[in-house]
Amino acid sequence: MCETKKLPELFGSMVFNEETMKERLSSASYGAWKTSVTDGTPLDLSTANEIAEAMKQWAVEKGATHYTHWFQPMTGVTAEKHDSFIAPAGGGKIMMEFSGKELVRGEPDASSFPSGGLRATFEARGYTAWDPTSFAFIKEGSLCIPTIFCSYSGEALDKKTPLLRSMEEVSRQAVRILRLFGDTETKRVTAQVGPEQEYFLIDKALYAKREDLRMTGRTLFGAKPPRGQELEDHYFGAIKPRVAAYMQDLDETLWALGVLSKTKHNEVAPSQHEMAPVYSDANTACDQNQLAMEMMKKVADRHGLVCLLHEKPFAGVNGSGKHDNWSLSTDTGKNLFKPGSTPHQNARFLLFLAAFIKGVDDYQDFLRATVAFPGNDHRLGAQEAPPAVISIFLGDELEAVVESIINGTDFQGSGKRTLEIGVDVLPPIRQDNTDRNRTSPMAFTGNKFEFRMLGSSQSISGPNIALNTIMAEELQQFADELEGSADFQADLQTLIRRVFTEHQRIIFNGNGYDDSWLEEAKRRGLYNLTSTADALPMYTAPKNVELFVKHGIYTREEIEARAEIHIENYSTVLTIEAKTMVDMIRHQILPAVSGYADQLCQRASHKDALHVSCRYESDTAAQIGALTDALLAACDKLEQDLAAVPADSAKAMRYCHDILIPGMADARAAADHLEALTASDCWPFPTYSDLLFSV
Repeated sequence: MCETKKLPELFGSMVFNEETMKERLSSASYGAWKTSVTDGTPLDLSTANEIAEAMKQWAVEKGATHYTHWFQPMTGVTAEKHDSFIAPAGGGKIMMEFSGKELVRGEPDASSFPSGGLRATFEARGYTAWDPTSFAFIKEGSLCIPTIFCSYSGEALDKKTPLLRSMEEVSRQAVRILRLFGDTETKRVTAQVGPEQEYFLIDKALYAKREDLRMTGRTLFGAKPPRGQELEDHYFGAIKPRVAAYMQDLDETLWALGVLSKTKHNEVAPSQHEMAPVYSDANTACDQNQLAMEMMKKVADRHGLVCLLHEKPFAGVNGSGKHDNWSLSTDTGKNLFKPGSTPHQNARFLLFLAAFIKGVDDYQDFLRATVAFPGNDHRLGAQEAPPAVISIFLGDELEAVVESIINGTDFQGSGKRTLEIGVDVLPPIRQDNTDRNRTSPMAFTGNKFEFRMLGSSQSISGPNIALNTIMAEELQQFADELEGSADFQADLQTLIRRVFTEHQRIIFNGNGYDDSWLEEAKRRGLYNLTSTADALPMYTAPKNVELFVKHGIYTREEIEARAEIHIENYSTVLTIEAKTMVDMIRHQILPAVSGYADQLCQRASHKDALHVSCRYESDTAAQIGALTDALLAACDKLEQDLAAVPADSAKAMRYCHDILIPGMADARAAADHLEALTASDCWPFPTYSDLLFSV
């Protein structure tokens, strides 16, 4: 384990970062790279060749033998194809080569990745292109070069390309707004993201005995254990030695890769934990979160553990989310969501706040769709996650400010006065001015918004693309309205007041778990898209498609393809789960409980012959017999339902939601009851008690 004094040396040691580039490149090539990053200008071949040679030498010194273009296809995980540095040198010798052309572009087969109809199966050619804003790194003996991924005809087939587009667009529109406030220094505004990552750790040997965990990432069966999270003693509790060793190893692995892993602690459920990094730009945050999820699993394997990232691996205890903390910052170091201490800053903050509120209200359906997938359906609306209704939590003090602006009334805060935007001084809005609202999908936390609906396994790119684009749209509308203003202060105040008034419905500071909120949300006209099957059709609603096409984030074909991929994934995941259930029922549960019932009947017969009471054996055997029949019937129905899944993807999604899910619930209810009646040594796989309390 690293010593604290050596941590600065460890951090980023496996990253070809800016400091390393400055050391190893000529000043001309380093300057060309910097200009490429800041201005988006392409690198000439000679510069690319010098960077490639420096990268190769550095990587080889670190023990790397291969290089790979590391990209993020629409599978939700990363992809990589490795090539060695070796090239023939004659006489049976080799030399190590890596050119600028190999750095800048690759050609992986694109036919086997999800494309949503953008590509035919026989159209195999695809391209990866180096993202110079993302640092290369070494992982497991290979130099990994972060890249975008596109088809032969130029369609984006990945998650990075539209993210970069959205970051450029929100920057462009935000700078327009800043110019209206007299800011002539800011050249770029960057979306900043900090994703908190929750996960479970279980024993590897027990994991291997559960087909459902291996096939689906979650337990499809499992009776409630005698103890779950009721004692509330795990949250922030002392970390067990085995877990502490894992966390230390994970931190050191991530630090070497340049990931700013900052926080680690026990979460609410038994065996559940969290890692949170320091904030970074959205592109880096998305890259590093993908890397972190991969390392979490690989480091766990070294410790005889398995890291579960599924949103609900265990029924009846808290599931895992990923809180996406999002804000905007200028290249001069100003957080645009931090309330300022002067009238000028107050007005700017309120305008950006108004843009965010309007954007979330206008595109609440699309935001909901960005976190819609089967795993998250098990989690949203439960005690550990926000409801499916999108709303914004501002806190009491900031909500009072908004209401005083809407009503034109005195602000009842630290001194009674009427707020005049751009003239009066907004009272300080402290970062912890109010209690945190765990039930809010979108909570303001002092200088950022926390989007709490993300599932723990998903890429954070999609939700951040949406937040960036929505914000760009609203800022563009505001800039168009204010740039020709004859009286900026008056028109600014009118705009902010109008926006707060028209979109106040999206603001809710109360308990999102309360049933009364769902009724109130319905009265307000807010969407309540309770399942993925309800939410995903909103992905391609005309206004949503128009938004992303207008800002150049997606083409119409690209956004429709993404919707198709998500829809197909839903029915694919559910059919895999249903097939796994059938397999476990037929090959594990039914033989086990039938054998146990036979034991009970034999013991009952033996006791009866001795005139000894056999009530336990007889009653239990009878209950098992009835439940076995019910489980068999549920299994038969599941098989029939699986055979009838429609070929059309949209119909299949609805069918799986309406038919397969209830059928799976029936099968599980019978199986879990059987588990409670069956002797532990006869049950065919580890129970919840084994899994949750073994580490």
